[in-house]
Amino acid sequence: MKLAWSKKNAWEKAPAWVRAAAGPLMSRIPVPWLLGRAFRRHRRFVAQVDRWPAQRAREYQVEQLRRICLLAQARSEFYRRQFQQAGFEAGDLKSPEDLSGLPVIDKRVVVDNLEAMCTEAPDGPGIDFVSTGGSSGLPLRFYAPASRSAVEFAYLVACWERAGYQLGMPTAVLRGQIVKSIHNGMRHEYDPLLRRHYYSNFHTAPEELARYLAHIAGLGPCALMAYPTSATMLARFASRQGDKAPHNIRVVLMGSENVYPFERQIVEQVFGCRVMSWYGHSEKLVLASECECASAYHVWPTYGYCELLDEAGQPVRQVGQRGEIVGTGFINHIVPLIRYRTGDFARYVGQRCSACGREQMLLEDIEGRYLQSCLLAADGSAISAVAFNVHDETFNNVEDYQFHQSEAGKATLWVVASGGLSPRQAEKLLANVNGRLQGQVRVDLRCVESLVVTERGKKPRIISTVKGGENAPDSAKLQVR
Repeated sequence: MKLAWSKKNAWEKAPAWVRAAAGPLMSRIPVPWLLGRAFRRHRRFVAQVDRWPAQRAREYQVEQLRRICLLAQARSEFYRRQFQQAGFEAGDLKSPEDLSGLPVIDKRVVVDNLEAMCTEAPDGPGIDFVSTGGSSGLPLRFYAPASRSAVEFAYLVACWERAGYQLGMPTAVLRGQIVKSIHNGMRHEYDPLLRRHYYSNFHTAPEELARYLAHIAGLGPCALMAYPTSATMLARFASRQGDKAPHNIRVVLMGSENVYPFERQIVEQVFGCRVMSWYGHSEKLVLASECECASAYHVWPTYGYCELLDEAGQPVRQVGQRGEIVGTGFINHIVPLIRYRTGDFARYVGQRCSACGREQMLLEDIEGRYLQSCLLAADGSAISAVAFNVHDETFNNVEDYQFHQSEAGKATLWVVASGGLSPRQAEKLLANVNGRLQGQVRVDLRCVESLVVTERGKKPRIISTVKGGENAPDSAKLQVR
């Protein structure tokens, strides 16, 4: 992946010992100053727009949609052709609904037209070649400005602060990071920039979970950031330990997977604090989170333009009706994504939250096409499918994939590759997959023409018939036809 020079990219590439050495100095500097001027500027803007009335937010959306469409029409060969075919003139856009004259696009359209969609030479300075994580299918690769992260993080911090998070507070993280360092028998790494303590989501045997909990208990008032399956697993283990659950966790931040009521209930009960969930994606088109008072997802109108469309492609306006989330982003001016189908679905709640008063689109029951599930390691560790998200070239020649597991510690990776895989490609794919799993699960490969789906047409990322994994969450037990 091509990454432009930026402070964020440089910091993420720095070895663990460099971060550790910088820790004492960085601990004396307020986090907003460490994150830079752009983050502070966007954070001030987000604080201003959080309570905008609907009409002001709508005016801002029109300004941004006209800006991104004018840019696309002037500089993108793909959009210039598409607008012409649709009879769409960007300068005439007067309301968000005017976008309905354009066709929706999806991942396949971007794959087939990436270079033609660019508004600038992709090899220019300040441009990253990035990849989505693949939680809604195979990773999508596209170009984006390196400056995008400051914008997104300003919004994310505002989301989390609604539930009691404070920027700079210690945060225990159990997500998809590869944690190689071992200290006192525990896989743990510390990032002094955001005061984050990373634990290995690939190593969650009982003795390791016990170490994680003991370490978290010594952090002082802190936040826990985890996949819902991981947070639930940790809470269940803690509840079986009696009074050993940490009492210093002030908020649990759960994202990247569906949050089910039983997960929220057990996590809040065991850790004695609020669960906050948010929705977003690497394409940076739509961002939404719960508020201080309710669990419906509030869509940020100034982050991007969100449409909810039914099967006929018409706007969903009836409360309780489900539709697909279609987004138009305001952040990526290198490869504009206009009316992009995310593959995620949600139920429409309304346009105003009666609990907090925000005049924002409300969604609930957000669900992707791919169901969350877990691989079970030989030592009992339950590895979330989302923890396996990759942002590299592992699946370059694969259209779709699915893990099948019938024995702890072993699995078969089913791949759909229209052109087949050469022996070298298959070898590289397996090496990358097994490398990410760090020996916890040994994977072999099988090329197939199609994957297993549920009766509702959804694709579990993992099909497992393994029994007896006490740390595996209930959501891993799926019924398929």
